Amino acid sequence: MFSTLAEETIRLALAEDIGHGDITSALIVPESLDQRAVIRAKEDFILAGMPFVRNVFSIIDPGIKVNTFFGEGTEVTKGSDIAEVAGNARGLLVGERTALNILQRVSGIATLTSAYKKLVSDLAVKIVDTRKTSPGMRYMEKYGVRAGGGYNHRFGLYDGVLIKDNHIKIAGGVRTAMGLAKQAHHLLKIEIEVSNFDNLREALDAGADVIMLDNMSVNDMRRAVEMAKGRALLEASGNINIDNVREIALTGVNLISVGALTHSARAVDISMKIE
Repeated sequence: MFSTLAEETIRLALAEDIGHGDITSALIVPESLDQRAVIRAKEDFILAGMPFVRNVFSIIDPGIKVNTFFGEGTEVTKGSDIAEVAGNARGLLVGERTALNILQRVSGIATLTSAYKKLVSDLAVKIVDTRKTSPGMRYMEKYGVRAGGGYNHRFGLYDGVLIKDNHIKIAGGVRTAMGLAKQAHHLLKIEIEVSNFDNLREALDAGADVIMLDNMSVNDMRRAVEMAKGRALLEASGNINIDNVREIALTGVNLISVGALTHSARAVDISMKIE
């Protein structure tokens, strides 16, 4: 499941923290001492990111072993031991903060995603993420969304055609933008953003596969669903939160994109303690 970009990010995070060396551990901890530590939940949350934790410690010292007690995407309760980490004591201390930073962040995203998912689990709608991610952490953060029961939208500009308002402005209109996209990418599905019914009709007539309804009211979304029935998938986007996601889902849209899953998720509380 690992990506080269994720490993590069982890290496950069370690370099940022370690610099020319952990001077405190070098002064206090014997070089050859082995220890065991536990990673412990300090609140209830959905676990996600242990593969990245394992990679942190393997980069520091391949001899450090990480044994996980819970599966990815499962709920852990406050006080639970999530995993044990055993090996060179200096290595454990060097990797502690980077490992926890990643685990707390990714688990926080999974936990928030799960909360959204639970509110619409009985409906035929998908909760999807956006590109509003922390620089360098997109792979890990989108992994957290999947672990929480959500779905990934495109990973970047390279793997999907999504015509936004600025593209439409430059092209001179919805029809022109759709025509240009269809000429060059006949094998890819094309998604386009609209904010009113005139543009929605143009997008439907131009053969859009997916139409993003940007900041539409709930009533307008209902009308859009009727207009697009059987012709295109609809994605609700803009000003979506935990309080209105179910009402939006009930309009009948197919996808609900939530930037908050990655840009506003709170890091959960996790510690690592030498036993």
